[in-house]
Amino acid sequence: MPYLFTSESVSEGHPDKVADQISDALIDNFLAFDPNSKVACETLVTTGQVVLAGEVKSRAYLDVQEIARGVIRKIGYTKSEYMFEANSCGVLSAIHEQSADINQGVERQKKEEQGAGDQGMMFGYATNETEDYMPLALDLAHKLLQELAALRREDKQIKYLRPDAKSQVTLEYDDNNVPVRIDAIVISTQHDDFDTETKMLAKIKKDIIEILVPRIKTKYKKYAKLFNDKIKYHINPTGKFVIGGPHGDTGLTGRKIIVDTYGGKGAHGGGAFSGKDPSKVDRSAAYATRHIAKNLVAAGLCDEVLVQVSYAIGVAQPMGIYVNTYGTAKVDMTDGEIAKIVEGIFDMRPYYIEQRLKLRTPIYSETAAYGHMGRKPVTVDKEFRSPDGKVIKKKVELFTWEKLDYVPKVKKAFKLK
Repeated sequence: MPYLFTSESVSEGHPDKVADQISDALIDNFLAFDPNSKVACETLVTTGQVVLAGEVKSRAYLDVQEIARGVIRKIGYTKSEYMFEANSCGVLSAIHEQSADINQGVERQKKEEQGAGDQGMMFGYATNETEDYMPLALDLAHKLLQELAALRREDKQIKYLRPDAKSQVTLEYDDNNVPVRIDAIVISTQHDDFDTETKMLAKIKKDIIEILVPRIKTKYKKYAKLFNDKIKYHINPTGKFVIGGPHGDTGLTGRKIIVDTYGGKGAHGGGAFSGKDPSKVDRSAAYATRHIAKNLVAAGLCDEVLVQVSYAIGVAQPMGIYVNTYGTAKVDMTDGEIAKIVEGIFDMRPYYIEQRLKLRTPIYSETAAYGHMGRKPVTVDKEFRSPDGKVIKKKVELFTWEKLDYVPKVKKAFKLK
């Protein structure tokens, strides 16, 4: 029986994502000046106000206010009519030193014995639905908003867009769990004021269908066949959306964990990512399990897989690794037997995760919008400035957990051709 599945995404101007991006910019700056920094910072954004809170152990001294304003400026909140603007908003910092009780459970004399920064379970997922080994509905939802943001910045074809936006894509799957068509697309985008609401709704719907969607079909040709003339479009279904961003809705770090991961496919352990240094396994182990899952599918072991790992705070060795191939495994093994071999390929102690994925570098700002998973691993040059004028330049690898560097090891371990 065919069925429908839906995933959503939110833009970089969504208030929760504004908060995530500020928190991750702080992480990057701390790690740039002190790679051993321990940071857990939360951000709240609302009308004209940013509140920073959290715990830090670091040798770095930062101008956290200017870092926050720089993020807000880059997102596009640069006009007073938005009621949240980079240069004029208040920025209150309540960041303090990390608890010594937590720190003693993480740091060890031998680095490789580093304990997990917290207890909990983390999940990684991969599917061969897309070239990025991501669920298709989420992939499309992200790409719609990335193109919408590009149109906003170009300010040529569509001139009324503001930073806040959300998308949602519903796919129809056949009896073999293969996506066959797009059933519905929902897009709500913040916009400048119009003379009349009727004119506004007609204009926005026309531009989304005739400008945005063709760009997606042209740029991502592999998805073009899924578009059809029967798609149900819901464009700004509530009507007017002038008041948005942190003025329209308070934003908090860590409230978009499903957008950040797999759009509702697989599972989620509940821990957010942004604002946490890699000693927090909520973040590092979630990246590591994605790395495992993607390499297993790419090696041809299975078509779809969920990987879980769990930890006790202060303990290096994970409590266990769980694998679910949803009956798609290409080897004559149980999922439990597969998990045992996976344990031998990937060392999941926190120190080794940090080393393998190069996580103690300033790579996190780029993760904080449009998903932490399914992104392209690339090397970039970054520059950071401290309040005393010191400049740090670093070449860093982004999205290392998306690399397929373990495919040969997986094939060898499972005797795959």
